[in-house]
Formats: sequence, structure tokens, C-alpha cells
Amino acid sequence: MPEEGIKYLPKKEVLTFEEIERLITLLASMGVTKVRLTGGEPFVRNDLMKLIERILSINGITNLHLTTNGILTAPYIPALKQLGISSVNLSLDTLDKQRFIDITRRDEFDATWKTLQSLLEHEIPVKINTVVMDDKNIEDIVPLVELTRSENIAIRFIEEMPFNGTGLHAQQLRWTHKKIIAYIEQHVPRLIKLPDPPFSTSYNYKVEGYQGTLGVIAAYSRTFCGTCNRIRVTAQGHLKTCLYDEGVLDIKSMMRNNHDDEAIKEKLLHAFHHRAKDGFEAEGRNLKPIHESMSAIGG
Repeated sequence: MPEEGIKYLPKKEVLTFEEIERLITLLASMGVTKVRLTGGEPFVRNDLMKLIERILSINGITNLHLTTNGILTAPYIPALKQLGISSVNLSLDTLDKQRFIDITRRDEFDATWKTLQSLLEHEIPVKINTVVMDDKNIEDIVPLVELTRSENIAIRFIEEMPFNGTGLHAQQLRWTHKKIIAYIEQHVPRLIKLPDPPFSTSYNYKVEGYQGTLGVIAAYSRTFCGTCNRIRVTAQGHLKTCLYDEGVLDIKSMMRNNHDDEAIKEKLLHAFHHRAKDGFEAEGRNLKPIHESMSAIGG
């Protein structure tokens, strides 16, 4: 969380649940089967569970995933299990309470930890997303790997993105995916490389004899761009075919200006077929540096 906080949008500027449902229905008719709700934080939206239920009823949607910081999530976990949520990604950059406060500017570690324990108890597949930040949470890497010893958890170590509310902040990243893996190999013996699934954004591993797995996402190095098949729609209804672009289509305006479904599909297909080849090209197309914080863009 940036020190100055983030700007919260008026409700009218974000997609309504009806608009989200319409868009996902359109995308499902075009072949999309998997949806992830992220943020910001999804549970700051009132009645999120109603939206989840509606999405799961859309013909063609077979997998619904959720990314959350866990602060507000715990009370909803039994209902998520009953609805058949596919998995939950939990954003957790540290296992130390004070470092958690320093990084998030929130004294909410206990709430996030309670969410993790409840997800495990309800046997909902869970991944932990950890952004590796120089001089902030390096000492958490090994303890997080150790969580996979007895729990079937997937830990994802993520290269720090080159923007966090201030535009580009570093020409070189010290903790690249290669350095993260080398650090783990140095401190944890018997690290085994696993096959990477199709379209995977992570390089995947496990420690011999451990229950869970771990992976590293080269978010800054952008080495996975050639196989990435993700598309993203922001809360304001802007289509992003890459995290590094500034938005390539204003879907909200099209909906609110009464474009029919076929016109929106045509624009979506055009955007998909003209996506940048990688994050570097997407960044180069921008008219100005990205100033959004990752706390607003989401995981």
C-alpha cells in the first residue's frame, strides 16, 4: 500500500454486478471458461457472494477463482466451499506481524492468518502470493517455503513490479526470478523442478518430501509473455491484455452507450488479436508511465 494511500472511486465509476455478469456471459460465449475475481480487494464490494453465485451459473464458466488479502474473507469461506470455488490466492508478503504492518500499513495479520487456516480446514485449494521486495521481506522466503512441508499449499514468489503508484522506480531489479530460485536452493536442499503447465506464468518447484509446491513468477523480467493467455478487466471496465498496458478498450462506456453484444464482441476480438507480443512492447505503447499502484490493479 502506498504511503499516501489510494484514491477510492465513486460507485458510478465502477462496473455494476449486472455489467460484470453481462461481460462474463459474452466472454463465455467466446470460449472463456475460467474467471478470477481480484482487486484491489474483492470483499470490499457489498454482496460479493451474490456475484460469485451468479457467475457460477453462467453457461460455459467451469472455474471461478478468487484473489484476496484475507482480511475480510474468513466468514465467507464455508459458503465459498459450498458454492464450489475452484481455488483462492491469498496475498501474504510476510509471516512476521510487524513486517506485515510495515508493508500493508494495516494491523491485520491475524485476520489474514485466520483466513489461511480456514481455507486449509475447508480443503479449498490455496496459493499464497508473495511479492519479493529487497530489504523488506527477504527473510520470509525460507519460512514461507517451510509452510509447504506439511501443508498442501502452493507458494508463489513474485518479482516486484516496476510500478507501485510512482511509475518506474528502478532500472534494475535485484531480486529477479533467477536470484529467488538460487536463494531457495542455497537455503533449502533437494529442490526439484516440476513441469510447468500450459500457459503457466510461474516456474514451478517442490522440495523433496514436502506436501506443497512453490513457484516463481517473473513479473518484472516478463519471460512468460509468449504463452500468457490472460486478459484483465479493471473495476472501471477497462480491458487490459497485459498488466503493463494502460487499457486498450473502454468496455464500460460501450455498455452504457447501448452497444449491443455483437458490437462489444467485435471490439474484444480486435483487442485480443492485436495484443502486444510481451510486456515490454505493451509498456512501450503507453502514452505515459503507469502510475497505478498494484494495490489497485490487483493480483
